[in-house]
Amino acid sequence: MSQPSATEWWRTAVIYQIYPRSFSDSNGDGVGDLPGITKRLPALAELGIDAVWLSPFFRSPQKDAGYDVSDYCDVDPLFGTLADFDELLQTAHGFGLKVIVDMVPNHTSDQHPWFQAALAAGENSPERDRYMFRNGKGKGGATPPNNWESVFGGSMWNRVARPDGTPGQWYLHIFDSSQPDLNWENPWVREQFERILRFWLDRGADGFRVDVAHGMIKKHGLPNYTPPAEAASMGGATDLAPTMVDPQPIAEPPYWGQPGVHEIWRDWHRVLAEYEGDRVLCAEAWVDPLEKVAKWVRPDEMNQAFNFAFMFTAWRGPALRRVIKESIKAFSGVGAPSTWVLSNHDVVRHASRLALRHDSPQGAGIGPKSPGKPDRAVGLRRARAATSLMLALPGSAYLYQGEELGLPEDIELPDSARQDPTWFRTKGEKYGRDGCRVPIPWEAGEPAFGFSASGKSWLPQPSDWGAYARASQAGKPGSTLELYRAALQLRRRYGLASARLEWLRGFGSAVVAFRVAGVTVISNLGPKSVDLPDAEILLASETIVDRVLPRDTTVWLGS
Repeated sequence: MSQPSATEWWRTAVIYQIYPRSFSDSNGDGVGDLPGITKRLPALAELGIDAVWLSPFFRSPQKDAGYDVSDYCDVDPLFGTLADFDELLQTAHGFGLKVIVDMVPNHTSDQHPWFQAALAAGENSPERDRYMFRNGKGKGGATPPNNWESVFGGSMWNRVARPDGTPGQWYLHIFDSSQPDLNWENPWVREQFERILRFWLDRGADGFRVDVAHGMIKKHGLPNYTPPAEAASMGGATDLAPTMVDPQPIAEPPYWGQPGVHEIWRDWHRVLAEYEGDRVLCAEAWVDPLEKVAKWVRPDEMNQAFNFAFMFTAWRGPALRRVIKESIKAFSGVGAPSTWVLSNHDVVRHASRLALRHDSPQGAGIGPKSPGKPDRAVGLRRARAATSLMLALPGSAYLYQGEELGLPEDIELPDSARQDPTWFRTKGEKYGRDGCRVPIPWEAGEPAFGFSASGKSWLPQPSDWGAYARASQAGKPGSTLELYRAALQLRRRYGLASARLEWLRGFGSAVVAFRVAGVTVISNLGPKSVDLPDAEILLASETIVDRVLPRDTTVWLGS
């Protein structure tokens, strides 16, 4: 296996996730687009990040906000054109920013020409073998092939009709019925995706974030599986009752984390290795424990994997120390950097999640009728402390658009405005992910807070978001935006991302304290204040008075 050089840019990078439809709208239609992103790149360069990751902008019917792709080698007109992508890429590179494209290989849209050809070709055809078509069970094949439950709710199977109108085969869809799963045992599928990768690499893309990187290969025989009700959806479970009883439950989901996926990533690794510039592959792999996640980032596979264990760790000192230790051990054991992330487009924003008094599984969301609504002040305070802790850790960090503004989850989003398939497939039992996808504010006094000159917004923005707008916070001492800027500047100046972490003792179980590159980091998660050592305060998530660290606050001290 080729050994990493330990100098690749992605090992220490801060990567900023852009959700295109909610970032910046250039043409007034209420949906963000690629020219809008290009216009706002100077603000991101000024923030101090190293790269941007673009959530899907490919051609798509937009049944799942672009994660249902109908053409992997073109830009959806909703977001612009290939020329707009090229301009964005060139502009980003001019600012020294890398650009990572979101690749969605587990499934396509049901409108993709491949799937339409599969429907037209009929049963037992080569075209159908590109997807997961199966005959049903029972009389007339009227029962789905197994009892698997979709991540978005309901059955994981949908039945199609034959040319004469009679019921025919069933196709598998881990997510929405408009997103049929590809058959990654088929060599043709693998060849097509290598071609797609080269298309974007040849244009200059610096790598790929890979959606559902723990999926694609399903256990032979597709055995029944009943997930535990409390498990997170992308980790292999929903909290809906199964439609069929499983007489012989198995230990792990037969559609997540199968050994065969690693062969796929070795193939992709070889493709990227042909290109100059340390192109990167980042895995969205919802598997547990961390030692298993590390298998995705062995030297001949992917380069990074999202650290969801860190993201969902409770706001408690012992738990945070444990997950940081385990993360560094697991990833460094295979020569990969640990990644750190607190928010993304699929989870409740951490400025709200950290103040919740109940669990919020990935994808479930929160809304007007959710129990124990978070205290906004407590959530923001903890979010600032958590980010200040995260950005001091060795490795690579991911930021989600708007978190640098301290944006909370939009909990009061009207039901009539919701668009997430989860909301509809669960008949309103789960709010879904719309609350973290609301277009972000730029200027307080402008239409749609500067998101769109027309004032249109594909999801309505809260009326009080003016105070969170970037222009309202820029240059304002103590603002969340300035906290992020300062942390990113210091992170780079001191080389924290490439340094070794040394744990510090004597602060009590509620405090996370360590030293990295000569900087002492102390995060107080407990109710009692902590006396600080006599050292220069480099960064503080809240105002420090009389050298006393209050609760839910992180400080960086110089040597």
